[in-house]
Amino acid sequence: MITVANRIYVAPEYGDAFEERFRKRAGLVDAMPGFVSNQVLRPVNDGDPYVVFTVWNSRADFLNWVRSDEFVKGHAQSGTMPKEAFTGPNKLEVHEVLQDSTRPELGPEPKGGPLRMH
Repeated sequence: MITVANRIYVAPEYGDAFEERFRKRAGLVDAMPGFVSNQVLRPVNDGDPYVVFTVWNSRADFLNWVRSDEFVKGHAQSGTMPKEAFTGPNKLEVHEVLQDSTRPELGPEPKGGPLRMH
């Protein structure tokens, strides 16, 4: 299992608009094979990023998502906010799950090395 955290730095005055876009998201990821969950996390401290956090059964499942037509469709509105809505570049972090307390039977994700998206 892997997690993917997309840290997105949003200017405070654009927070409501950013959140509304996620409330109206296409939801295409929800039906992808290997998709487990999606959380959108709102920062509580000034200057911290929003985090879009997804969980996948495997690295291959995530890569299939980012290479799919559904990914392109699902991210079609992501470029609709003005540049000034963002205070810095987003940062994508991928982690292999070593342990999940809600799934004690889960074995650790094998080490896969750096992730090559394309």
